[in-house]
This record gives sequence, structure tokens and C-alpha cells, in this order.
Amino acid sequence: MPARRDPSMTAAPFVPADATVDQLAAAAGCTGCPLYQDTTGTVFGEGAGQPRLMLVGEQPGDQEDRQGHPFVGPAGGVLWGCLRDAGIERDDVYTTNAVKHFKFELRGKRRIHQRPTTVEVEACHPWLSAELAAVGPRGIVALGATAARSVLGRTASIAKQRWTPLEAHGRPVFVTYHPSAVLRGDEQAAEIRAALVEDLRAAWAATA
Repeated sequence: MPARRDPSMTAAPFVPADATVDQLAAAAGCTGCPLYQDTTGTVFGEGAGQPRLMLVGEQPGDQEDRQGHPFVGPAGGVLWGCLRDAGIERDDVYTTNAVKHFKFELRGKRRIHQRPTTVEVEACHPWLSAELAAVGPRGIVALGATAARSVLGRTASIAKQRWTPLEAHGRPVFVTYHPSAVLRGDEQAAEIRAALVEDLRAAWAATA
């Protein structure tokens, strides 16, 4: 059974209205859900203003939490390589995450990624909505199922729906694999990476 929405868990009181990206980032000391308690801080989005594409991932990882920037860990390395292979400049996109704090389980000294719940994704959604309004991308690429759930407001099958542009927030939405799927893919890693490059290239062309 899916987790029931908790109306007391929301970032809404912390999100300034009609703010620029810089104003949003400055205000992003959010305590709207319990995830903030064990992290270094909020990891906000970065990149071009009014880009062709906003790339939305799941959440910051260990390195993102420590450094305070999105996609600077191993999955980020995969993403930047895929963008390069798709013919897209890193400075021409805006990258962010559906959830702004790193959710993890501590195992010894290691912080192991834990997928955020639907309640946590919904609690953080006001930040993503405000970013979309401030950044003004032509299209959105949802990297993975959690990002797709946040952007679309419903679940989406990556394997089945990556071929068809969807729509949300008045923009085309393209769903594809999260770059971390390449790292976990073992013998399918090359196939998943090729699909991610193909999807990024198609989204770029569709928003020309």
C-alpha cells in the first residue's frame, strides 16, 4: 500500500513566492520534512537560466551532500559523459533533484543511499515547482522513476514510456533512466547508457 500523504510534511512554508533561482537557493534551508536532520545541508539546482532542458534526478548523493552541488558524484560523472555523447553542452542545461536532501542508511562509516518515499517526494515538490517557474525550461527530462513521479504527479514506467514525450507543467516531459542505473547495470550497463544518451539527444532535438 502506498504511503499516505502527511499534510504536516511540506516545504511550502519555506518557498518564497515568485522568486528567482538565486533567491530560491538562498532560502533553501528547508526543514519541511525530517530528511534535513542528518544531512550537511540542502542541495539546490544549478545551471543555465531559461535552458532548453531541465534535468531532474532523484536526490543528492553522498558527494552532493558533502559538496553542496548536484551531480558531482559517480552518477554525475555518468550524466555529464552522456550529455557530451549526446552533443549537449553542460552549461546549456539546468540540473536539480526532486528531493533536496540526501536520504541514507548509515552502515559503519558509509552512508548508503535510500530511496525517498512518496510522502517525502511530495513534501519537497514545492521546491521543484518554484524552480520550474524561475528557470523556465522548454522541456523537462525526468531521470528515473522518482523524478518522473515528482514531475508528472504519478508513477511512470521508464522502460515503457521513455519513447513517448509526456506533458506536465505546460511543458514536454521526457522520462529516461537515472545515470545511477548505469552504475548498477552490470552486464546491461552499456545498453542502459546508450538508451540514456539516445533519450537526451531526442529531448534536445524535440525542444529546439
